[in-house]
Amino acid sequence: MSPLISPPPPSPPEPPEAPSVYCTPSPQSKATTPSPTTRSFLSRQHSYIKPSPLTKHVLSRLQSSNSTISNVLSPEFPHEHDTTKSRVRLLLRKHRRTNPAVWCVAIICLIFCLLVIFFGIATLIIFLVVKPKTPILDTSHATLNGIYFDSPGHFNGDFTFIANFSNPNKKLNVKFEHAFMQLYFKDDVIATQSIQPFSQRSKETGVVVIHFISSLVTLPPSYAKELQTQVLSNKVLYSVRGTFKVRASWGAVHFSYWLHGWCELQMSSPPSGSLRARTCKTKR
Repeated sequence: MSPLISPPPPSPPEPPEAPSVYCTPSPQSKATTPSPTTRSFLSRQHSYIKPSPLTKHVLSRLQSSNSTISNVLSPEFPHEHDTTKSRVRLLLRKHRRTNPAVWCVAIICLIFCLLVIFFGIATLIIFLVVKPKTPILDTSHATLNGIYFDSPGHFNGDFTFIANFSNPNKKLNVKFEHAFMQLYFKDDVIATQSIQPFSQRSKETGVVVIHFISSLVTLPPSYAKELQTQVLSNKVLYSVRGTFKVRASWGAVHFSYWLHGWCELQMSSPPSGSLRARTCKTKR
């Protein structure tokens, strides 16, 4: 008998194939699963892109505004919805045309401002180029001819004042258009005299004789007594003050101003009262 032959043992199952790096989607699937390499690349790209603080602030503002608009437009707040619509209509409505009178007033104001600026610059240039100076009032001679008292408090006097006017400007001519001078004892006016208009060229000096006559001038008792005391002591104190309207001209350019001058005088007693001392000042 022949020996029994046993069947060969079954072969072991083959090991499963290793998964591929690249994944091929099945036709039934709708989404594709990326490979590990693609995942790492996308994770690196997302890690590199970081929003700036400004972008974060803008995004937060947009989100807040969107939430506000959604809350306002929601049916839970009908009153706020109507108010928003009215505001939008007010903003979107057409502007009215400006009244022509408003344009005229604006143009006139603009022209006036330009003229003020022009004249201001022209005046500044003239002052810088010409350098105007104030005319000077002075005196070198004065005579106290007489002082009389008719009754207590009534004063009569005769006084002659020689006024020296000088124009220190090198390029300006001046004209004294309106001028008057007053004679004072203390704070009381005892005589007034006007001066005829006169002109002076640059660096010119002129002399004007002014004759003051006091007739029945009423003085306070204290002033009258003090004047009598000064006459007896041979020392009479007078004051001459003048107000002048001066017009300065430089070619076709001219301007006017008021000038004030005064002189404090110390005179000897009449009838031969002469000038002993003086102090004169002039200012605008």
